[in-house]
Amino acid sequence: MQKTIDDTKIKMFEEEIEYIKNERYKDNIKILISLLPDYFFSVPASSTGKYHPSFALGNKGLLRHTKVAVRIAKELFNDESVSGAYTNNEKDLMIIALIMHDGLKSGLKKSEYTNFDHPLLVSNYILDNKDSLSLKENEIKFIRSVIESHMGPWNTNSYSSVVLPKPQTRYQRFVHMCDYLASRKFLDVKFDKNDNIEG
Repeated sequence: MQKTIDDTKIKMFEEEIEYIKNERYKDNIKILISLLPDYFFSVPASSTGKYHPSFALGNKGLLRHTKVAVRIAKELFNDESVSGAYTNNEKDLMIIALIMHDGLKSGLKKSEYTNFDHPLLVSNYILDNKDSLSLKENEIKFIRSVIESHMGPWNTNSYSSVVLPKPQTRYQRFVHMCDYLASRKFLDVKFDKNDNIEG
């Protein structure tokens, strides 16, 4: 099993990696983060600026959007009325999925605009790199499933013939909800100089 670790990329997600309890999963998310294209760490979350709050715009906007989606999951998992519905491994796998969900938002090679089919691109990218991971087949299937459906009801686009799956399971709905909330314009999340969420 070949492991490629990019410490510079991993450092950007140090805090979020610590939300994961399972050490094997931590090792795997580090590999997956290393596989993210360089542009992921610098582009805005929205190529047009229409659909995301101000913290998700500009340089590193996509990184900050991703961090907020993961933080929303963590905060919900701190509430036992929510977290009691999931095992620790399920929670960890959903955090992994949220870290990766927009990983290829502008494609494998950076395009000017968002690739509508990016949930499928990320899902297939994880599958293509499974030999670098120690994740089991059912774990990879779980992660891919919740990533593929993270766009929720926005599963078609007039510029694409692709129809994305809508969330069906409680895991898919949870990941979609975290991403959806992280994209709401009323949010005003503060970040420190290292792009970590304050508070």
